Amino acid sequence: MPRPTDASVRATDDTEQNDPRRSSLFVGSAEKVFQILHAFDGPRRQMPLSEIAKAAGLDRSATQRLVYTLEALGYLRRAHNSRDYVLTSRLLQFSYNYLRANELIDKAAPYLLDISRDIGETTNLHELDGHEIVFVARFPGRHLVNVDIMVGSRLPAIFTASGTAILSRLTPDEQEAILERTVKQPLTPYTVVDEGKLRARIREAAERGYAIITNETVMGDISVAAAITDEHGRAVAGLNISVPTTRWTTERAEAELSQHVQVAATSISMSKFGSYNR
Repeated sequence: MPRPTDASVRATDDTEQNDPRRSSLFVGSAEKVFQILHAFDGPRRQMPLSEIAKAAGLDRSATQRLVYTLEALGYLRRAHNSRDYVLTSRLLQFSYNYLRANELIDKAAPYLLDISRDIGETTNLHELDGHEIVFVARFPGRHLVNVDIMVGSRLPAIFTASGTAILSRLTPDEQEAILERTVKQPLTPYTVVDEGKLRARIREAAERGYAIITNETVMGDISVAAAITDEHGRAVAGLNISVPTTRWTTERAEAELSQHVQVAATSISMSKFGSYNR
């Protein structure tokens, strides 16, 4: 049997890097398990087997086996008096383990809590995951704008103040990759989807040190955000203050809140938090 050449090995490595699913190490059945769980990402809280199969993109036979396994392990259960399946609280163990192990949350939480108490408004900590930001910590103020947003919620990064602040501290290539991956579907009538304007907003955030967005992800919401960076100036997260348009104007929010997010972000960035700062 001929030995593989260096060129063929490099070609294989490049292929696996571009498409990890083609690697001999990739376990397809494990991927299908997560396809079943991600079937519940949509608005449906409970679904029968046929709809789970459709949402997961799997055939009925595979879906039936995987759903049975997840039910036996306690991650799915039958809804009461129904043929529908729902997720169980056992899945929250993974969220708990992640939040407990996240040193950045430990460092950021006191600053966010102080801002929330002092100003009386909602503060959030976000991490970038692909082209989305994920809420990893949330401290509701006395006047919460959107109760549907909670830890674990996701939004397209380029439509948010935190996402814009984070992108402003990434390389141009990374910014373009996120812009390209994002579906330019407006979340509200005020969402900016023009790529030229989005790029300009990212540049402006880089110059000012913060980003501000009004009514673009949630109607009635003004968000002021700054990026948390490592020692190289690269963004690792973002924090924001969210205030309602019923009591704040964009001008007042920018004048009064931009300094709060910048000071907090700088203080957290100067902390040493494990794998984020090396």
